[in-house]
Amino acid sequence: MTDDSPTRVRALLPDLTPWRSSADFRRLWMSGLVSNFGTFLTFVALPVQAKELTGSAAAVGAIGAVELVPLVVFGLYGGVLADAFDKRTLIVWTEAGLGLLSVALLANSLLPDPAVWPLYAVAALSSALTSVQRPALDSLWPRIVAHEHLPAATALNSLRWTVGGVAGPALAGVVVAYAGLGWAYAADAVTFAVSLLFMARIAPSPASHEAARPSLRAVAEGARYAWSRKELLGTYAVDLAAMFLAMPLAVLPFLADELDAEWALGLMYAAVPFGSLLVSATSGWASRVHRHGRMVVLAAGLWGLAIAAAGLVGNVWLVLLFLTVAGGCDMVSGIFRGAMWNQTIPDELRGRLAGIELLSYSVGPTLGQVRSGGFAAWWGVRASVWSGGLACAGAVALLALCLPKLMTYDVRTDAHARRLREQRATRPSEPLAG
Repeated sequence: MTDDSPTRVRALLPDLTPWRSSADFRRLWMSGLVSNFGTFLTFVALPVQAKELTGSAAAVGAIGAVELVPLVVFGLYGGVLADAFDKRTLIVWTEAGLGLLSVALLANSLLPDPAVWPLYAVAALSSALTSVQRPALDSLWPRIVAHEHLPAATALNSLRWTVGGVAGPALAGVVVAYAGLGWAYAADAVTFAVSLLFMARIAPSPASHEAARPSLRAVAEGARYAWSRKELLGTYAVDLAAMFLAMPLAVLPFLADELDAEWALGLMYAAVPFGSLLVSATSGWASRVHRHGRMVVLAAGLWGLAIAAAGLVGNVWLVLLFLTVAGGCDMVSGIFRGAMWNQTIPDELRGRLAGIELLSYSVGPTLGQVRSGGFAAWWGVRASVWSGGLACAGAVALLALCLPKLMTYDVRTDAHARRLREQRATRPSEPLAG
C-alpha cells in the first residue's frame, strides 16, 4: 500500500505557478510584502497614539470616519484613472506619496507635545492615495497572470498580505511598548522606499484601447455594469455587511484593557491576519472549488459568529483563538471574491470595477471602526463586539436569500468567465512577464 501523504501535503500548499511564470508578478508580490509589513506597523501605532492623546474610544473610531469620504470619492475616480492611464505610473507615484505621509507621522511623534490633528489629516490623505492606487493594482494582476492561474494568484497575494499582517502588528506591539511610536513610523517609511525599488522594474501597463476617458460618465458606466451582475453585487454586499457589522479593530486597545491584558494588544491585532495566513498558506484546495459564491457566503457568516464568540468570552486566550478563526474565515471569503472578480470582469472595465471592489472591502472596515467605537462608548466594549458579530451572521444569511445568483455561480459554466477564457486563449501575446 503506497503512502500518498506527500501528495496530500502538496495539494494543500499554495500553487506557485503565477510566481514562476511572471516576473512582474514576483516584483509586485515582493513590493507588496515589504510595504504591507510597514503599513501594519502604522496600522497599530496610529490608534494607539490616538488613544494615548485622547483616551477616547470614539476618538479612535473617528479615524475611520475621516477616511471615509476620500475612500468613496477617490476609490470610484481612482478606478477610472486606472482604466485610462498607465497603471504602473499610478502605482509608483501613489506609493511615493504614502511614504511621505509616514515621514509626516514620524515628525509629529518626535515633537515634545505631538498634536492630534495630524493623525486625522494623514489618515484622510492616506485613504485618498490608497484609493487611487488599489484599483490600478487590482486591475493589473489579471494582465500579468494567466486566466486559469488567477485563483492561485489571489491566494498568493493573500499570503503576502497576511505575512505582513501577522508580523507587523505583533512586532508593532513590542516596538510601540518598548521603543516608542516613532520607531514604528520610521520603519514604515523605510519599507515604502524599498517597495518603490521593486515597483520601478515593473513593465509599463498602458490603458486598453477600449477604455473610457476619465469622466463621471465613465464612473456611471462601471456602476451600471456592476449592478447588472447580481453575483458580483452579492460579493460586494456580503463583504460590506461583514466588515461594517463585525470589524472590531478600533476597540481592541480597550478590550485588552478590560481583560487586564495590555500585553496582548499586539497579539490581538495579529490574530486576524494570522488566521488568514493559516488559510492562505494551505490554499492549494482553492483551485479545485468552482462554486465560489457559496464559499463567500459561508465564510462571511462564520466570520461573524467567530467575532461574536470573541466578544462573549472573558479569557484573553479564547479571544485570540476566536479572532484567529475569524481571520481564517475572512481569508476564505476573500480568495473566492477575488477569483470571481478577476475571472469575469472585462479588461476595459477592470479599473472601475476594482474601484467599486475597493469600496466594498474598505468602506466596510472604515465604517466598522466608527460603529464599533460608538457602540463601545455607549454600550460597552465587549457588547459592541459580540452584537456586531451576530448582526453580521444574520445579515449574510438574508443576503444569501435575496441574491440567488451568488449562490448558483459556477466558474465552469458562467458566461462571463467563459468569455474571458476564450479572449485570453485568442490573445497569447498578452504579456505575462516583465
